[in-house]
Amino acid sequence: MHVRVTFVAAARSSSLLAERFEDDRPLDQEGWAEVQRAAPELVPLAAAELRYCAPTPRSRATGDALGYRPLVQLALRDCDMGRWRGLTLGEAMAREPQAVDSWLADPRSTPHEGEALLSFIGRVGNWLDTRPADDGGRIVAVAEPSVVRAALVYALKAPPSSYWNVDVRPLSMVTITGSAGRWNLRFEGAFPYASRV
Repeated sequence: MHVRVTFVAAARSSSLLAERFEDDRPLDQEGWAEVQRAAPELVPLAAAELRYCAPTPRSRATGDALGYRPLVQLALRDCDMGRWRGLTLGEAMAREPQAVDSWLADPRSTPHEGEALLSFIGRVGNWLDTRPADDGGRIVAVAEPSVVRAALVYALKAPPSSYWNVDVRPLSMVTITGSAGRWNLRFEGAFPYASRV
């Protein structure tokens, strides 16, 4: 028995440089336009037997706009960034440069008093491992790019530090197939609809 989970990265709600930790802003006009341009490729995923999304407004809006009518999964929430929630990386660096350096270097560290990167990857991996195994069954999950990165690191059994080397573009998708502890990646496509920097 195996499971097939296709992750779709949520559309962007801001430019890359304005991204904030645990961003809870909704899609802006350009984000909506990007979803519409990606729809011909992504709408067919609505045929999946199970459709999920992260609890963020942009993940829910992306899934709804694509016709998925996804169920919110709290395990797919972004990493808990503690007191850095709502800040950009640049703002956190300006306030606490040594803490940010520590966080980037050590996946067990929690200088922001939130969730360690290692715990975040484990939480997303646990969600993946507990999906119902039904040969031939398909699952789609719309989530923040950070959640998709965590799932990829977990599925590949890669070192946590490799999380920083994975670039997940908005509205890109990747499929993970297999079962708990034994996963394979299948790249379905990447969509250049979110080109804002």
